[in-house]
Amino acid sequence: MDLKKTLFILPNLLTAACLLCGMLAVIRCLSPSMTEEDIFKASLLLFYAFLFDLFDGRVARMTRTQSRFGIEFDSLADLVSFGVAPAAIAYRFAFESAGVVGSIVCFVYVSGGAIRLARFNVISHAPRKDPSQPDKYMLGLPIPMAAAFVVALVVATRAMGGWPWLTEYGLTVRGIGYPMMTAVMPILALLMVSSVRFRSFKDLRISPFTISLLLAVIGVSGLLWLWFSPSYILISLLLMYVGLGFAETVISWPGRRRERRSPRA
Repeated sequence: MDLKKTLFILPNLLTAACLLCGMLAVIRCLSPSMTEEDIFKASLLLFYAFLFDLFDGRVARMTRTQSRFGIEFDSLADLVSFGVAPAAIAYRFAFESAGVVGSIVCFVYVSGGAIRLARFNVISHAPRKDPSQPDKYMLGLPIPMAAAFVVALVVATRAMGGWPWLTEYGLTVRGIGYPMMTAVMPILALLMVSSVRFRSFKDLRISPFTISLLLAVIGVSGLLWLWFSPSYILISLLLMYVGLGFAETVISWPGRRRERRSPRA
């Protein structure tokens, strides 16, 4: 057996597993008699897709089997699992009775994810000073993080029995947070195609920043668990991630502007 070929197959198998989870989530959403429990189970499938997507790139780097094929395959799998599948879940979750509006909102989200992945592929194929070192930042919100917002809202809604502070005045479709998802989906699309730089966390090492970030995550999670509900934790951590991206982009903007001007000078 050729060990090199076996190692090359391993990360692609993880990518295929991610794709399978996304496909199964879409299939579950096709059921005409879909219940809220089915929507929750479809969201759980995306959680497993997150895990497979988390490890396929790391396994490829550990085994030194990165390739252009792997990048393209991973992007196609991500478009299905974190683009089409979350849009299908959001449609059955909140937009099924919204008609054209719901279809447009879901299309905007999928289009933002497709553009984000296409831009990532173009950047990844560009020459770099040190190809062996992973990128510290990613341009635009990663599509798995965008999908995580959709999953987090579904999970939180189920855990809390709905969003009474949103549904009190009847601003719902099927009794679920229609106005909330109508706002969230386009915002996620804009974040994916934006020029905001988000951390990839591929270069994490023990440092004061890493320790401070870990303590903040543990602290916020613990407070939410004790004082409110565990269902708020994922949404809060995702909001912290987006906030960190905006903060670092604003702080580093003057320096990057000087770097762009220096070659012209």
